[in-house]
Amino acid sequence: MKLDMIKKSGLMIVALATVVASAYAGNPDRRGQAGAQELLVVPWARSAGWIGVNTSTVRGIESERMNIAGLAFTKKTELNFSRTTWLSGTDIYMNAFGLAQKINESSAIGFSVMSIDMGTVEITTTENPDGGLGTYKPSFSNIGISYAKSFSDRIHGGATVRIISQSISDVSAQGVAFDAGIQYVTGPKDAIKFGIALRNVGTPMQFGGDGLSARGTMQGSTVALTLAQRSQQFELPSLMNIGASYDLYPMGVDDYKLTLAGNFTSNSFTADQYGVGAEFSWKNMFAARAGYQMESGITDEAARMNVYTGLNFGFSVDAPLGKSVFGLDYAYRGTNPFGGTHLIGVRYTL
Repeated sequence: MKLDMIKKSGLMIVALATVVASAYAGNPDRRGQAGAQELLVVPWARSAGWIGVNTSTVRGIESERMNIAGLAFTKKTELNFSRTTWLSGTDIYMNAFGLAQKINESSAIGFSVMSIDMGTVEITTTENPDGGLGTYKPSFSNIGISYAKSFSDRIHGGATVRIISQSISDVSAQGVAFDAGIQYVTGPKDAIKFGIALRNVGTPMQFGGDGLSARGTMQGSTVALTLAQRSQQFELPSLMNIGASYDLYPMGVDDYKLTLAGNFTSNSFTADQYGVGAEFSWKNMFAARAGYQMESGITDEAARMNVYTGLNFGFSVDAPLGKSVFGLDYAYRGTNPFGGTHLIGVRYTL
């Protein structure tokens, strides 16, 4: 009887995932037509270590980037900070901070901030193409507020509202994105997990500001006028993640756990992606993980449209401090060219 319920539930999730995936099929012909690409970056080291195949297993504040339903598993309080060296050699860095808090037996809230540090850029104009006018600092950031709830021991769901901001000294754009996700847990020891997450659905963005204006005089007139140009609107890089995982205990005891996971990403503005990964953990104190993400042409250097080559790996170390835990995470994402992307994170949980 119980086995039949598991099979029916699994088939229901798979059927729903198939229908949703067909509705949000990737479209490579629209590549480059969406903006705010920083929304696609995984800023958390644990998730990046196996390239986000943890749609069904992600827990805590990292859920706000993969599948917000996992926020419902927050035990009490979690703090997470991560530093990313993005495409090593470009001198671009990303900082992410998140806070998750349990508010009752079944619900949790989360707050996260991600910003990109591109350094300073020389100010140039048509009259001064060599600069000498000072510098400015581009600002790319987003803030997320999340809520998740456990509807039962098996079903968990959540949603995120994210405010997006991009600006330079005299041009800026703002937007709002929404994420939603569900997770389903079943099987002995809750070993079987499914997850579906819809991300980056929101309002189109448009740049505006004094940088798009010019002052001059029309031919035959001596009156100075300010002419403002309107920039084209752009869409957000919406996508859908569909994942599943299975936990194994190769030593026959709970201290050693091997999690196998798979994920399908249906992108609205680029090719679809398939990811597989594995994580081995020991006594919830050490974990090593690796993943590989596939898409059309990824193994052909001439045809590849992605700087990432698909290979990712990482590890985590957790040190118990009484009733709290301090964790250190590291992840590497292979790239060609550049020297890869490196992520280092620290966590503190109560």
